[in-house]
Amino acid sequence: MNGSLAMNIAVGGLGLWLLSHVVEFLRPRPKTPTRLPWSDIIPINYIAIGGAKLRYIKVGSGPTIVLLHTLRTQLDLFEGVIPELSKHCTVYAFDYPGHGYSDIPRARYDAPFFVAAVERFLEAHDLRDVTLAGVSIGGVIPLLIAARRNARVARIVSVNPYDYAKGRGLARSSLFGWITTYASLVPLLGEIWMRLRSFPVTKSILRGGVARPSSMSPALMREMHHAGNRPRHYRAFITLLRNGKSWELAREQYGRIDVPVLLVYGDRDWSQTAERERTRARIPNVVMKTIEGGGHFLPLDRPQELRDLLIGFVDAAAKDVRVRS
Repeated sequence: MNGSLAMNIAVGGLGLWLLSHVVEFLRPRPKTPTRLPWSDIIPINYIAIGGAKLRYIKVGSGPTIVLLHTLRTQLDLFEGVIPELSKHCTVYAFDYPGHGYSDIPRARYDAPFFVAAVERFLEAHDLRDVTLAGVSIGGVIPLLIAARRNARVARIVSVNPYDYAKGRGLARSSLFGWITTYASLVPLLGEIWMRLRSFPVTKSILRGGVARPSSMSPALMREMHHAGNRPRHYRAFITLLRNGKSWELAREQYGRIDVPVLLVYGDRDWSQTAERERTRARIPNVVMKTIEGGGHFLPLDRPQELRDLLIGFVDAAAKDVRVRS
């Protein structure tokens, strides 16, 4: 009986593995968009960095701010922030390697990999006196770059940094977020689960990142799901999840930061109060703010409040420079 059961399980597993490859092979591949769905006036650009071509946008004038998105999303996460912010700042935003419509190289997709990609982006554009602002892993990357004492970065805005729970905060988003996070840790099972992904699964996970379902439009969810259907995209995502611990380990470096830091949390972020306090306590010269009614994808839940904090932080820094000079 045990042998028969084992045989049935093996045959079923093999069948599921084959089915997942068929599903992935037949999956429609998205066309690379030539315009932003939320703006007709902001051009889409590409730049080659470290052997990968990255999609980015640049808009506005004034002090430079670079926006960094979360894991599994893309620069469109800031669609409600960029138009108004660009009236006050020169805004850059880009898709990380393996995300959105940037190239998908074979890599570890751990914290050092993303830190290197962002630093190369700053170097390629020769950006200086930069406000580096991001959400989730995009909130950890600026802190790590500041800890490295990168001279191009003058101040940091870290929103809902993803530096807790061994880098498995996504598991707190929803049931499908939990399944995706932990299935990815199991060889073969993770790949099968990802290849069998569907829009309802993506929708559930993305909605788990906002405090209100209406904060994320159906069009944006569809866009992010379609981008995830690009060849090898799911493999990059699995690799990122399997290297999740590198994001929690990042906290050990925060004590070396010597630039002003604005730490922002949505009151309904995936992180817990004690985890937030551990992060705050490790960062010198930090100011912490909490935005009510905001989840993990704070730029979608509370774009106006986040814009106001960003603009106020940049303006205060500029005034301080003028006073000291």
